[in-house]
Amino acid sequence: MFKTVSNIWKVEDLRKRILFTLFILLVYRIGSFIPVPGVNKDVFTQANQSGTDLFGLLNTFSGGALFQFSIFAIGIMPYITSSIIVQLLSMDVIPKFAEWAKEGENGKRKLAQITRYGTVILGLVQGFGTAIGFNRQYQYDMIPGATITDYLTIAIILTAGTAFLMWLGEQITEKGIGNGISVLIFAGIVAAIPGHIRSIYQHEFVDAGDATFLNIIKVVVLVIVIVAIIVGVIFVQQGIRKIPVQYAKRVVGRKMYGGQSTHIPLKVNGAGVIPVIFAVSLLMFPVTIAQFWSTHEWAKWIQNNMPYDKPLGMTFYVLLIIAFTFFYTFVQINPVQMADQMKKNGGYIPGIRPGKPTSSYITRVMSRITLSGAIFLSVISILPVLFGTLADLPRDVKLGGTSLLIVIGVALDTMKQIETQLIKRHYKGFINK
Repeated sequence: MFKTVSNIWKVEDLRKRILFTLFILLVYRIGSFIPVPGVNKDVFTQANQSGTDLFGLLNTFSGGALFQFSIFAIGIMPYITSSIIVQLLSMDVIPKFAEWAKEGENGKRKLAQITRYGTVILGLVQGFGTAIGFNRQYQYDMIPGATITDYLTIAIILTAGTAFLMWLGEQITEKGIGNGISVLIFAGIVAAIPGHIRSIYQHEFVDAGDATFLNIIKVVVLVIVIVAIIVGVIFVQQGIRKIPVQYAKRVVGRKMYGGQSTHIPLKVNGAGVIPVIFAVSLLMFPVTIAQFWSTHEWAKWIQNNMPYDKPLGMTFYVLLIIAFTFFYTFVQINPVQMADQMKKNGGYIPGIRPGKPTSSYITRVMSRITLSGAIFLSVISILPVLFGTLADLPRDVKLGGTSLLIVIGVALDTMKQIETQLIKRHYKGFINK
């Protein structure tokens, strides 16, 4: 372990990337404490000290920026929602988007630009709804004497914060290490961990008086559950189904090519943590929009039933995770294109004819392992929520499998990128011992 860390600092390019990523995260954390002008933060903070089921997860994702009502209060979620919409529209819904999706790098840049525009629009809507909704919820004491101009100004500031976070994420992806957006969410979740530990200690050992045997057992069981979830997530994230591939021998000029055996590695959870992030973002969007009409009965119904820790919201949460797992996996891996590419190169799966039978076989295998991965993601996402309710944990402690999945998934992906960089330069990494 220590030797691997030492190897990282020996590689100049990798060292610069890591230092750049740490600098961006420092900027992100500083911005999380810069308050929005014109907002009585004390009223807002005191009202949320006991925690809210509605926005607790979003506050965790933003590293506490939401309950501080800082310039990063709405976080990166508008960008994620915009990405979902653009990807869905690229599935032959809008022909131009579908055409760009097939153009390679140039098409990706065009879709990325559309995603940025969508982020700004959704950021304005969400910022406006957040300002009005919270102010109404706290009897207009959060923004005293608010006018439409005040709400619009706050919405623009919050949108600018989201756009800045989007730019920071892109800089990490380009010049740092790891996927920028995922790393920012990872940093926000990790930053909230010390506060959760402090709240659990306060609730179980300080407020309860003398620590009882039951309190100690509860904390021990909590730690065991978290460790078991971490082990399970790592096990599934690293799980791979290998499909054998044989390449026929062919002669080109005077040289002979092919003849070797290899395999196609299909991950059990090929979509990683993206389906969970997509599901949370999409589930929270109507709740945020309902803040516009918080006095109406239908808006109250959405706020009371759609959060992920409510029965109805949890059901939609599971269904969205399963749907997005399949969607994102098949967007990343196209069985038809894979089969065509194998056929062109003289490759075949033993016992399966090239062409359509090969694509059908790959699709069938992917569907089975993706279903297993999707069910596992769903169980891991809701299990800690149920456990936290049964254990009567403090309301401000958002113990969610979502957070654990994101933290573990991003850590594994970043570790693999560092591993690749080290192996390219003939250094041993974390895995390659």
